[in-house]
Amino acid sequence: MSASPRECTTLHTRLLKCTLEAEHSRAYWRRMAETGTAVTARRVQEEFWFGARSTGRSAILLANFRARFDAFPPALDALALWHDMEPQTRRLLCHWHLQLSDPLYRRFTGAFLVERRGRVPAKVSHAPVVKWVGEQSEDRWNPATRIQFASKLLSSAMSAGLIAGRRDPRPLTLPRVDDFALGYLLYLLKGTLFDGSLLANPYLDSVGLVGLDLERRLKTVPGLRFRRQGDLVDFGWQFSDLGVWSRAFLEPPLAAAGKGGVA
Repeated sequence: MSASPRECTTLHTRLLKCTLEAEHSRAYWRRMAETGTAVTARRVQEEFWFGARSTGRSAILLANFRARFDAFPPALDALALWHDMEPQTRRLLCHWHLQLSDPLYRRFTGAFLVERRGRVPAKVSHAPVVKWVGEQSEDRWNPATRIQFASKLLSSAMSAGLIAGRRDPRPLTLPRVDDFALGYLLYLLKGTLFDGSLLANPYLDSVGLVGLDLERRLKTVPGLRFRRQGDLVDFGWQFSDLGVWSRAFLEPPLAAAGKGGVA
């Protein structure tokens, strides 16, 4: 039996070359589902997976998407099945996968911005983020790199719907999280080793789902029968993993019927 995937805990610099990239991520999910095999950057460039991107840029996107999605099976299959995903949900899922694969972005969105959201007014500016990056990295990066990191973190968080605007001070916002997006995250985390619990973690914290508000939402998530009695909680998982959940709720009806399902 293969070991469960785990969230990345080693600091790296991939974010400097590849931010949220939600639309290119969608192209990756769909084209990988069609090919079903490992591909090279040259093939991706020649087949215009990411539009008119160079082979070098295609290689960067491939490396990042493999770390964000392929590293958490069966996420890639589930994402490829989700044909009617709304743009905001797509950005949200890309945000969670970026959190999983990048500890700096996870701390930034799951702790730093959460703390700032509790202030009045709830805003963030570039300079404090630069300082925060230096503290997280113990000054391993030079000032120019820390400035670039701050810009990429803010840009990615804005794309995810956590920040409104590019000009300081930037208001903090929260994205809409529908029931299927929440179900996807919970089933993804169910099969992943991560720091925290299914009721308290940076992934839920980053989108404002905490405490009683979260527990109310859990009662409407497809594929769960959440119950609490005192300190005891039961998620009542209806499916064994994300792959089975996604085939039950995300697979197009006609495709399911062709496999013996009900249209």
